[in-house]
Amino acid sequence: MPRDAATSAGAPAGSPHAGAAPARELRARGQRTQRRLLDAGADVFARRGYHAARVDDIVKLAKTSHGTFYLYFENKEDLFAALAAEVGDRMTELFDALPAFGPGPDGCAELEGWLTRFGELYRSAGPILRAWTEAEIAGDSVGRLGADAMRRFTAVIGERFRAAATPGVDPALAALAIVAMIERAHYYALTDQTPARPEHLAATLARVTHAAVHAP
Repeated sequence: MPRDAATSAGAPAGSPHAGAAPARELRARGQRTQRRLLDAGADVFARRGYHAARVDDIVKLAKTSHGTFYLYFENKEDLFAALAAEVGDRMTELFDALPAFGPGPDGCAELEGWLTRFGELYRSAGPILRAWTEAEIAGDSVGRLGADAMRRFTAVIGERFRAAATPGVDPALAALAIVAMIERAHYYALTDQTPARPEHLAATLARVTHAAVHAP
């Protein structure tokens, strides 16, 4: 806003509010630039893999400069950590919303609905989760960024085993096996290592998990 226009609107030229709009515009522009870099990074990680991705690839795709990149991120690891944190937050929210899923058919259907949502999230965050998993397989420290979210998932599944008092089953070990099954099945589907359709994947995993928790 021009200086005279700001004054006529009730904000004197010397008022602290005179520069508020330009400051907000700069912040918004910065947020858009940062988002563009994050989205470009996700695309590059998906196409090249975590270890082969380069900052040069990211800035070219984002149509910006190296200098701009380093205003927001220290390196590609820092950008990946920001992407992983976003995905981790979304996953933790979903894990916390895992239904109780009782022993009957309604409980199995409830679990299937939740696993459908899990699959949707896994596919939407596929580029990051794929790079995340590949970094973990390679023993890279980046691969440990998802540890907190997966621990939460395991804890929630363990609570379901304890609540059901599943006979002859250690809740913590059983939960670890179920979480590994669910995560790895989605990873194989994401990387085309299995031809499973999303609805079939959710239905099958729901029935296996439900049967494990509510063993006869």
